[in-house]
Amino acid sequence: MSGGRLNLPDGLALFRMVMTVPIMALVRADEEQIPAHFVIAAVLFAVTSATDYLDGYLARRSTGGEGTVLGAFLDTTADKILVTGVLLALVSVGHVSVWPAAVIVFREFTVMALRGVVAQGGGLIKPSTWGKAKAVSQYLAIFLAFLRLPGRWGPWYLDQYVMAIAVIATIGSMWGYMKSFWSVIRSETLTTRRS
Repeated sequence: MSGGRLNLPDGLALFRMVMTVPIMALVRADEEQIPAHFVIAAVLFAVTSATDYLDGYLARRSTGGEGTVLGAFLDTTADKILVTGVLLALVSVGHVSVWPAAVIVFREFTVMALRGVVAQGGGLIKPSTWGKAKAVSQYLAIFLAFLRLPGRWGPWYLDQYVMAIAVIATIGSMWGYMKSFWSVIRSETLTTRRS
């Protein structure tokens, strides 16, 4: 947002937040497991999640490779609202198990808290490779969970295997954020002691 006007990357982040509601509504309205509802929800989710990559690209391009603090906040907040909201809706209709959803939701709020603490001191924790792997695997797992392809591959459905990969990436990402967080805190502590 510049000059009081909403720019395109920030608008796309807000779009993700808003679209979470109709996607959740489609999942929850499908009491009789009507396939059409899940297909529509899957398409909406795919389009909505794709804006995550588009707004990041546009933001970096418009700021010479560096995003803005507001843009980073809106981007990560929108991602968390979309993923946690849709996951909870899918859990409520039995398309996602409770345990992977709990791990993912816990990670999202933990990282949000860590970033908030660092931001108060004027710092910034940049996304890592684990974070990108986490985002891709979560989006793919949720998309496949909407469709729930028939036939198990061993003990699980295909989307459940992808969800397990997403959980591993989620834990790896959280560990990376925690290491970065403590590194920033130690650095600030040393700076305070020296001054």
